Amino acid sequence: MSADMQKLIGANEEDDEEEIEMDVKEEDNEDHENGQKHIAAQMMLGADGVMPSTSHQFQIQQQLQEQVSTPGGGARRSRPLEEKERTKLRERHRRAITARILAGLRKHGNYNLRVRADINDVIAALAREAGWVVLPDGTTFPSRSQGSRPAGDSSAGLTSSSSQMLSQQVPPTSLQGVSSGYCASVEYNACHMKGVFMPTPAPYDLSSSGHSQSSGMVGNGGEQTESLPLIAGSMEVINEQIIGLPPKLPERDFAGTPYVPVYVMLPLGVVNMKCELVDPDGLLKQLRVLKSINVDGVMIDCWWGIVEADAPQEYNWNGYRRLFKMVHELKLKLQVVMSFHECGGNVGDDVCIPLPRWVAEIGRSNPDIFFTDREGRRNTECLSWGIDKERVLRGRTAVEVYFDFMRSFRVEFNEFFEDGIISMVEVGLGPCGELRYPSCPVKHGWRYPGIGEFQCYDQYMLKSLMKAAEMRGHSFWARGPDNAGSYSSHPHETGFFCDEGDYDGYYGRFFLNWYSQLLINHGDLVLSLAKLAFEGSCIAAKLPGIHWWYKTSSHAAELTAGFYNPCNRDGYIAIAAMLHKHGAALNFARAELQFLEQREDLQEALANPQGLVWQVLNAAWETCITVVSENAFVCHDRVGYNKILENVKPVNDPDGRHFSSFTYLRLTPLLMERQNFMEFERFVKRMHD
Repeated sequence: MSADMQKLIGANEEDDEEEIEMDVKEEDNEDHENGQKHIAAQMMLGADGVMPSTSHQFQIQQQLQEQVSTPGGGARRSRPLEEKERTKLRERHRRAITARILAGLRKHGNYNLRVRADINDVIAALAREAGWVVLPDGTTFPSRSQGSRPAGDSSAGLTSSSSQMLSQQVPPTSLQGVSSGYCASVEYNACHMKGVFMPTPAPYDLSSSGHSQSSGMVGNGGEQTESLPLIAGSMEVINEQIIGLPPKLPERDFAGTPYVPVYVMLPLGVVNMKCELVDPDGLLKQLRVLKSINVDGVMIDCWWGIVEADAPQEYNWNGYRRLFKMVHELKLKLQVVMSFHECGGNVGDDVCIPLPRWVAEIGRSNPDIFFTDREGRRNTECLSWGIDKERVLRGRTAVEVYFDFMRSFRVEFNEFFEDGIISMVEVGLGPCGELRYPSCPVKHGWRYPGIGEFQCYDQYMLKSLMKAAEMRGHSFWARGPDNAGSYSSHPHETGFFCDEGDYDGYYGRFFLNWYSQLLINHGDLVLSLAKLAFEGSCIAAKLPGIHWWYKTSSHAAELTAGFYNPCNRDGYIAIAAMLHKHGAALNFARAELQFLEQREDLQEALANPQGLVWQVLNAAWETCITVVSENAFVCHDRVGYNKILENVKPVNDPDGRHFSSFTYLRLTPLLMERQNFMEFERFVKRMHD
């Protein structure tokens, strides 16, 4: 590593030496050109200022050629070696100062500057921080949010320091006729800045006021210069030819809409496997930034595999206590997730947090505690619901283990409940914390838009199926479907899920009713204990948005996940009723699903995100339960935020219903980048009205 660093440092020094040599040569060339111009002037005018004769001009021209061709004579005299060395030292000193300035801006100001940034890059970054729009060609004008500037303001909204730097960049010649040399330098700077983060100007930033505001610049004497073809005459060209931006998009006015709290999900690995807070100083800085834009709070996963990792009922909350105190001091609120699943095998998981080690030991001797597919493959992401009432976990049932964990949390952080810091507790009910079967595991070969497989082949669930079949009087129904395909199958490829398939026959209806009822019973049992542990506090359960194959009659992907929701049955109303029974909120984790219909992969999968969203929301509204939400996809642009806003605050709801809170997934370095964070701040303001 040290050798590589030495090579890198050496290469940089060689580059600097080459650039300094080029600077010295350019100065020599300038002296040479100035000398030639001076001699040419003498040739054109005599000593008395009178135009010389033709013969005299010929003699002067011969003298000029002799001076140029003579080594060390005339205008082409070489500069002393000492002066060249002094020039190099001055250049090194200047570049050292520049390097320190750029390093400080990157480290303390979060500026995205390239390695060899120049003064143009710094000016552009400062202008963007002040809310100005800087186009790739250097054209700068106020954004719409800056408002209009007074016509008599010669600075056009620039600070004194930035306007001074700008005047140094403008050539001394009149701007009414731009020289080709200056145009070439503009083109060079535009190419030279390709490595710099250049946020794409949004269409709403180009307004009619931008033309008039950009048509004036500060001259050398401080007077406003008019009739500038370079700027005033180029706005239409920029709009039509260079950036090709679409016209301003209409946006809904959210003034007068209800206040919707905004939470930010913290990184998955904010607490490590030793239950220690990772990088508390860096996290504190990020939390302060979130607080500065009036974010209401943060959401955090409390992992079963971290807190109760080593032995049953031995809980370690140290890292979470330190985090909660930090949040409390900043006067933020907390949404806490009781995460009884493992982390690391799903999309977006950047850390690995398994189930507790003592649970894994039990699983090695009794693998039926995990969900199992038809081929006998075990899914260790969470415990099977078949052991909810089976004492197979060192003398405790699964629900007793969950209750003891939640009760320990309530006792440990009771003061945060009493002070209202913890505003909601979301109870994990399955894989990814969602109330569903793990029917689509990537590690077992599932690929979108596969229908998934039923997960009911561990001995405890098969025993439950046998009992249900015997009560029905058809013991031979105590089996799973044998024609339901595999994980990545499509509905029409199977005999069970195809149109008029076995899913709608007598056996199919019996099996699907038992399979989905087991899901509802699991949620009912765990939430009843959560209500007891968190009495007086808001609890919530999370539902997924399985929208592919929604336009088919069987809704195969939903059936394997446990939602008995074919085209002739509402599979979500019973779940909503169960949540209403316990006063639990519904976290529907797909705030922007209904705006995805145009994607080709969704059309091929006969998906209907909008239909699913409205079916789930209608079930929730009809049972009068609270609805909260979070985004399903990474979002950093205004278009995505507007889609979320439209869903969280429906414009056409006759009863004015809306989501009670929204959680943004998640806090990352990408979100904290300047342009992305500015868009997020605007989104928070519109959520708050």
